[in-house]
Amino acid sequence: PGATGSIASRIAADAPPDGYTLYMPALSTFVSLPGTAPNLPIRLPHDFNAIGFAAENPMFVVVNPSLGITRLSDLIARAKVRPGEISCAVTGIGRLTHLTAELLQSRAGVELLIVPYTGGPAQAIGDVISGRVDFIIEGYSGIAGAVQSGLVKAIAVASEKPLAEFPHLPTVAETLPGFSATGWQVLVAPIGTAEGTIQKASEDLRSVVTDPDLQNKIAARGSYTRAMSPAEVIAFVAAEQRKWKPVMELIAKKTQ
Repeated sequence: PGATGSIASRIAADAPPDGYTLYMPALSTFVSLPGTAPNLPIRLPHDFNAIGFAAENPMFVVVNPSLGITRLSDLIARAKVRPGEISCAVTGIGRLTHLTAELLQSRAGVELLIVPYTGGPAQAIGDVISGRVDFIIEGYSGIAGAVQSGLVKAIAVASEKPLAEFPHLPTVAETLPGFSATGWQVLVAPIGTAEGTIQKASEDLRSVVTDPDLQNKIAARGSYTRAMSPAEVIAFVAAEQRKWKPVMELIAKKTQ
């Protein structure tokens, strides 16, 4: 359901805690602009019982080859001498691509011309290909075809570690230490779900996300699994909320 995930979240939270209704919310329901919906952002373990971690999708920095830029450090250097001129496509206000662009500005000490697009990344990547926009920040699934065909060039990925599928692609953290930006999904259950049910679901999810065949298949699409216990999920989500809170506050101030 729509409404930035608030409808699905409300339905899942109100479901009987019998183990037959589980919910897999994404980062956007845990990190949202103030006033987006009365039941967002989700808080763990206040709103749901955590079960485990499903997958994450790191953001890629992708440029138009005509820029002549092959490294993130070069992009930052150019943005510093041309403040407010280097354009960056993002898909939506307050979504992860936008948050990543704002964090990049802050960490790199630059001012970008952020261009938000509605809907998916198709129009945004098209404008990068045509040269109307200089670069885009997006998950791999949204830019894979353009990257593979050579129409655009990936210069960095915002994963915590280098990706085996992209052995020659540096991480953003190699230029801006500690930088990471990934979309992610976790599995949760309504409050009141039996502890035994939580543990069984957590163990089953762990066996799925650690399966090598599954890992290889989704890695080809730019997604990566990571096994976590319920306690680790709670700690992970809390850390992500702390990381993105000042960025969300900055965006909220800009949009007032």
